Amino acid sequence: SAVGRGPEVPFRSEAYRISAVARGKELRLTLSALGPAAATPPQDLVFRFGMSGSFRLCLAAELPRHAHLRFLTRESPPRALCFVDPRRFGSWRLGDAWEPERGPCVISEYQAFRENVLKHLDDKAFDKPICEVLLNQKYFNGIGNYLRAEILYRLKIPPFEKARTVLEALKDQEQEKKDPSLTLSKKVKLMRENPDLLELCHSVPMEVITAEKQLFDPQHPDNYAAFKNWLRCYLVPGMSSLRDRGGRTIWFQGEPGPMAPKGQTPRKTPRKKRPQLKADPEAPTPKVTSRTSKQRRRAAAKPPKSEEEEEEGKEEKEGEADGPKKGRARRRNKATAAPALPEPEVPLNVRRSRRISARRGKG
Repeated sequence: SAVGRGPEVPFRSEAYRISAVARGKELRLTLSALGPAAATPPQDLVFRFGMSGSFRLCLAAELPRHAHLRFLTRESPPRALCFVDPRRFGSWRLGDAWEPERGPCVISEYQAFRENVLKHLDDKAFDKPICEVLLNQKYFNGIGNYLRAEILYRLKIPPFEKARTVLEALKDQEQEKKDPSLTLSKKVKLMRENPDLLELCHSVPMEVITAEKQLFDPQHPDNYAAFKNWLRCYLVPGMSSLRDRGGRTIWFQGEPGPMAPKGQTPRKTPRKKRPQLKADPEAPTPKVTSRTSKQRRRAAAKPPKSEEEEEEGKEEKEGEADGPKKGRARRRNKATAAPALPEPEVPLNVRRSRRISARRGKG
């Protein structure tokens, strides 16, 4: 593409075949010419994927964004095999040589990988925490950030334990496994029941490869959900995290270990909030009633009185009226019982002023 940072590929052929070989975190593509141009020497490209690099097969008319290198097919409509890298951390270089600083592959060269690690435990690289050493591609070619978290979590190894302390214990186990009395089936059984760190460096990536169709296939609608379900530690809610000395975040459970960086406190990945129960739309909602409506309900709740009860009630009221009354009621009765005196005539202007003052008093 016009914005690709990789070198131009000096290969031209009307028809060619692409084959691939992987080693650790690198992938080598070989372009072999077909037909009349079969005599053209093949072209090799070695890719590094960075954090976001991948290959995608799609229609040539619908190229994805950041498709920095494209290989077109001859079918109709044509398709394109694209190297897609949104963050541009990935790269490719010409030639078939693997990067010289990378050790044997943890998947395809397991025995050589294991011997390479145990033979060089005196190297200064193993003075660092085990979580940092697992990213050293000179010894752990193929292990990345999420894989190291999953491997250490399964073995309950603190991420900031000294790497040499963890790996030197494997030398004794190595001698036990070389016992001639053990058959091959027993050795395989021991490895499955009690895998060590180097064995998990091989088996955990193999789990991802064997389940690749569900975990990473871009055409699969639930690929990311399947990958999240496979993870046990990396980005999992409830796990702790710290930044190592290389600036990468490591997820773990429990104590970080004696070589944890000072000045940092482990941060816990927040757990998902429980979904709140929604109110039933069909359930009756409580109504706010006024005081008068409550009084009406109470009156309706009382049974109607019979005629005899009403007569008794009237007699009681009459008896109360005859008896002495208290407070304002007594003063009102006295006022009403007094003989009415003829009111003197009041001038018109005085009456108006009284009305106005009465109104103001009410206000």
